[in-house]
Amino acid sequence: MRFLDAPPRFLFFTGKGGVGKTSIACATAVELAGAGRQVLLVSTDPASNVGQVFGVSIGSRITPIGAVPGLSALEIDPQAAAQVYRDRIVGPVRNLLPESVVKGIEEQLSGACTTEIAAFDEFTALLLDSALTARFDHIVFDTAPTGHTIRLLQLPGAWSGFLEAGKGDASCLGPLAGLDKQRAQYSAAVAALSDPERTRLVLVARAQQATLREVARTHEELAAIGLRQQYLVVNGVLADTAAATAGEPGTGADVLAAAIGRREQEALATIPDVLKTLPMDRIALKPFNLVGLDALRGLLTDTAPIDAPEESEAQPLEAPDLASLVEEIAADGHGLVMLMGKGGVGKTTLAAAIAVELADRGLPVHLTTSDPAAHLAETLAESLEGRGANLEISRIDPRVETERYRAHVLSTKGAQLDDAGRALLEEDLRSPCTEEIAVFQAFSRIIREAGKKFVIMDTAPTGHTLLLLDATGAYHRETTRQLGNKGMQLRTPMMQLQDPKQTKVLLVTLAETTPVLEAAGLQADLERAGIQPWAWVVNQSLAAAQTRSALLRRRAANEREQIDAVAERHSRRYAVVALQEAEPIGAERLRRLTNTSEDRASDEDRIGPARSSAV
Repeated sequence: MRFLDAPPRFLFFTGKGGVGKTSIACATAVELAGAGRQVLLVSTDPASNVGQVFGVSIGSRITPIGAVPGLSALEIDPQAAAQVYRDRIVGPVRNLLPESVVKGIEEQLSGACTTEIAAFDEFTALLLDSALTARFDHIVFDTAPTGHTIRLLQLPGAWSGFLEAGKGDASCLGPLAGLDKQRAQYSAAVAALSDPERTRLVLVARAQQATLREVARTHEELAAIGLRQQYLVVNGVLADTAAATAGEPGTGADVLAAAIGRREQEALATIPDVLKTLPMDRIALKPFNLVGLDALRGLLTDTAPIDAPEESEAQPLEAPDLASLVEEIAADGHGLVMLMGKGGVGKTTLAAAIAVELADRGLPVHLTTSDPAAHLAETLAESLEGRGANLEISRIDPRVETERYRAHVLSTKGAQLDDAGRALLEEDLRSPCTEEIAVFQAFSRIIREAGKKFVIMDTAPTGHTLLLLDATGAYHRETTRQLGNKGMQLRTPMMQLQDPKQTKVLLVTLAETTPVLEAAGLQADLERAGIQPWAWVVNQSLAAAQTRSALLRRRAANEREQIDAVAERHSRRYAVVALQEAEPIGAERLRRLTNTSEDRASDEDRIGPARSSAV
């Protein structure tokens, strides 16, 4: 593995949830310890399962891993760190300010920025020369801070003074109000991250076009602030032999495995240009759960034995399908349907499939997406061209909307700021929250249509962003101003999202540990905003697919625990969508996700054609 060649002292593994960061970080730590090094493994992942991987209890203290001489581990609980952080800021003013103001401050401190900065606050000491870490040759971090957080910590100025003076009304500057350590300590930590002699960043991805595009953005963001010592690891690649043959002799090639193999090879062949210059490793898809030392030691090797699933695990999965959810949605005749979830889980595809099925039933539908690639909306529009007007498709360009929002904020809130204050505001407007707010405001222009048709919304703001909008009252005030004194009843988008009779939120996830935990966290976030998700959708499931590949059947068996967790703990209403042989792009393939009846009438007779527009 190239990322293990002459490793520096610090190794950071970063990437989207579910790509295998924790497993690769653990395997790396075991490998280095096996070479006689003293290694500390540190996890700042909110869904950390490092203790489960090693079969020991690991907490906030450095804990030796008895089965691996030379290896110790530490888990930083980012939620606990964030709570301590919030208490430190809110505690002194809780009895001095009105409750509404305190709630507004707490909401500013409830988002991902606070969690990440609090975690960085915790592991800063690990990046500096100290007695705590002096005995370790290598420190391996599972998850790294984003470029946004690092830029925030690089900025000069008195954060608390800026906010206390009332100059900032922002989404991510709030968390920095509680930084009471010496700024020099943060500068030293950032310097360690930027030094290629001391630090190596390993970007972890899957062989999927969307995931590789996201990693390319991360690479550019980090390189722009000086973190250029980067390696790329593409995890879970289906081996050529697994893609070409089935698990049972004499049955020929497995169609699903072959299709997966082709898609992955196409994704790797069209890898973004900015990633082509990085040293790259590929790790083969393994049939086993990465728990225990044997599994970790087998992760970085090319071969691994495949255990056949138990008979009970090999039985066909019995679970509700997407068609059952669409049946309930269609019964309402109109309404807002929002698909939410982390990146890479297939929200855009499922939103389009639901829209096509509702239009097939003769119902008026507006499908709107903020998918940066927009390839699905374009393909869908082309495949339905000339077939009528039941289905309208619009695309919101996140970049355009974000730039419009930034310009508005800078021309209003930023107009009276000095150079330092304006610099802080400009940095805050680079946060992920800014794009969510901007896109939501664009979506809000479409939401009102849900009173007379179906509005299917792909990608939506998190509960934190919604609450932030609500806490500041910015959107409510703007809506009231636009309505004026016309005797009209005020009903803001936020109020509509909170009304289960008007809005159905579908949380989309994958049948893997981290995506399910992340979806559960998103559900809790939404519930704080008064929004109760209507259903969960487990997408791209091998357990719901038909395959003869021994490797894929073993993977399918491993999915069942997570599907059971969704059904039994997270949602009373759910559906499972099988992984498809062909990418579900275009109307005909999308129908396969919801069309479970062989005798359904001809699509040509029932489809309501599409109109494509841009918002």
